[in-house]
Amino acid sequence: MPANLTPQYFEAEKRYRSAETPDERIAALQEMLSVMPKHKGTDGLRAELRTKIAKLSKEAAKAQATARRGGMYHIPREGAGQVVLVGLPNVGKSQLVSAVTEASLEVADYPFTTKAPQLGMMKFENAQIQLVDMPPITDQDARPWFASVLRSANAILLVVDLADDPVGQANDTLAELEKFRVGLVGNRKVSDQVMFQKRGIVVGTKNDLDGSASNYADLKAKYGNQIAVISISAEKGTGLEGLRKDAFDLLEVVRVYTKAPGERTNMADPMIMRKGSTVEDAAEGVHKDFRKGLKYALIWGSGKFAGQRVKKDHVLQDGDIIELHT
Repeated sequence: MPANLTPQYFEAEKRYRSAETPDERIAALQEMLSVMPKHKGTDGLRAELRTKIAKLSKEAAKAQATARRGGMYHIPREGAGQVVLVGLPNVGKSQLVSAVTEASLEVADYPFTTKAPQLGMMKFENAQIQLVDMPPITDQDARPWFASVLRSANAILLVVDLADDPVGQANDTLAELEKFRVGLVGNRKVSDQVMFQKRGIVVGTKNDLDGSASNYADLKAKYGNQIAVISISAEKGTGLEGLRKDAFDLLEVVRVYTKAPGERTNMADPMIMRKGSTVEDAAEGVHKDFRKGLKYALIWGSGKFAGQRVKKDHVLQDGDIIELHT
């Protein structure tokens, strides 16, 4: 008897395949069970899903026990990717996250306000980027788990205060990163101890304060030919749109849209894929059966003309619309 699985099932399965933690996988599997038709044709599949849930539940319990012993060590990624903000005390990280997300973070003019990672989702066009505001990188209480968060992030924003020796702040923050064996791609030559190279940019905050313009020029002169350096004011709102785009570009992802023949494309819900992904990769992202039976696709965007027929190995570009044919 055929399973006759629903579109809701396949959507939940898609989330299961892209999940990165046991808890996320469990939630997706439970949804797959809830929307699955109940008949003899699905009995085997239901048993398989229950087995997976039981196994993942044990993994989640083990991970939670480890977290209690070793402190915070993993932040599940959400949206198009995870970007961590690092810097010295009082450089304006929390104010920046509050300005570009809907998160309500404590902002104060005394050091070490942030005691634990604070999360917020920043919107860039139709994509969401997860921002993680970390405690000051010199906070000794955070050191046991700081490294694991840095190493698992997709990218880093190195935040400095333009009104208070930003070159010195950048130097000190880079040195602290190296203690965690983390470096920024394209930056100065790092020590042999660095094992984790992350894409990142230097963000100069408080560009509305006296002296910030000349300090920003010094910062650009020091690092501008090695790594992107930008200037913003979270309080005034200047430079924030450029920051959103820069953060998205750091993630090295593309937004791809799928459509069924004869139907309109939902441009509000892109599929987020790594740069270099192919039509075949997108087919698997929709459902594994699409990849198995995929013959070709029609593409709007990176093709030579609208609706061009392309092969499975066609590399997708940001904004492409594809119509899969099996």
